[in-house]
Amino acid sequence: MKINRIISTVIFSFFFLSLFSVAEEKQENKFVGTKVCAPCHKSDKQGKQLDIWQKSKHAEAYKTLTSARADSIAKAKGSKKPAAESPECLQCHTSGAGVDAKLLEKAFDMKEGVQCETCHGAGSAYKSLSVMKDKGKATAAGLTSRKDEKEIEAFCKTCHNEKSPTYKEFKFAERWEKIKHSVPKAAK
Repeated sequence: MKINRIISTVIFSFFFLSLFSVAEEKQENKFVGTKVCAPCHKSDKQGKQLDIWQKSKHAEAYKTLTSARADSIAKAKGSKKPAAESPECLQCHTSGAGVDAKLLEKAFDMKEGVQCETCHGAGSAYKSLSVMKDKGKATAAGLTSRKDEKEIEAFCKTCHNEKSPTYKEFKFAERWEKIKHSVPKAAK
């Protein structure tokens, strides 16, 4: 009985450490930025995903923090820094905010606003075409894809919520129509 318990403990420990290792590896993925993602996501075959993002308010999210109005809002909320430097503002208006600088590759630019890696995870381990061609490999390497619109809506609401000082009613279905960027079925 003791041996079975020891074996079970060892197996459980190994399993737990393996999961921790995978999670840690994903956490160590670096943010690469839209310049790295763009070449493969601008074609018709990929649904012109880059164009959809570039025309969205997400692409302009950081720029909204550089206005006098944004600074006024940040100050009213108690920030001693301008909005474009305030962690509370950057958290929803950029990708990579608050992460260790060593996890930001040279091509990454926070000023690109809410970009690919905000929703899909830091891309250094899944950015290559050979990994991206295999969804299982890409997911194992850290690519985040939400299963359905309920999951997507819940994620969107981590920023689009009443805590925002400029909150307006969040109509997910309407907003999702403007930003969704599926790969056309023929390309899958």
